[in-house]
Amino acid sequence: MDKKTALLVIDTQIGIIDGPKAGPVHKAAALVSTIRSLIEQARTRSVPVLYVQDVDVAPLDALEFQIHPELAPLAGEVVVVKKATDAFVHTNLHDVLQTMEINHLVIVGCKTEYCIDSAVRRATTLGYDVTLVRDGHSTTDSEALQAEQIVAHHNACLHGLYNIDNFVIVRDSGETVFEPIHDTYR
Repeated sequence: MDKKTALLVIDTQIGIIDGPKAGPVHKAAALVSTIRSLIEQARTRSVPVLYVQDVDVAPLDALEFQIHPELAPLAGEVVVVKKATDAFVHTNLHDVLQTMEINHLVIVGCKTEYCIDSAVRRATTLGYDVTLVRDGHSTTDSEALQAEQIVAHHNACLHGLYNIDNFVIVRDSGETVFEPIHDTYR
C-alpha cells in the first residue's frame, strides 16, 4: 500500500520546551534543533506539517502557550488546539488527516510519557502507521525517573507496538523517517 506521510509536531510550546512551569525539557536545545531540521526536511519534500498545542500549558494569550519561535508554523499549516493528553480526543485532527489522505505519521514533540505516548498509541488504533523519532521527543524528570530514562523507556516499549494492522517504528532523525518502512515488516 502506498503511504502518504505527515509530520505531527506535538506540544512544542515555549512553556514546555523552555519553562519555567512545565519545563525546560531534557536537552531542550538539541530537541529544538532536531525538530527544526525535520520540519525543514518535511517542507522541502512537500510533506505536510501539522502542529498540536495543549491548552493546559498556559493561557491562550500567554507567551508560554505559543509554539517555540524556532519551530513556528507557516501560514496555512494546520494547528490543532487540544484539551486532553490525546491529540485526537475532541479535536478535528483525525478528520484533517483523513481529508489529506495521510496514513503514516512521523511524530515529534513533548512530553514523552504523556502527549507523545498517547498520540503514538492512539494513531495506530485509528489506522496510521507511526514513525516515532527517537531523538525527536523529550520530557522533564519525574519523581520516579529522570527524563533521559523516560525517553529511553518509551523508545524501547513503543518500538514495534502493534495494533491489529498498524504499528510503531522508532527511528533516529538522521534516517529517512519520511519514507515509511512498515511494509517491509508485514
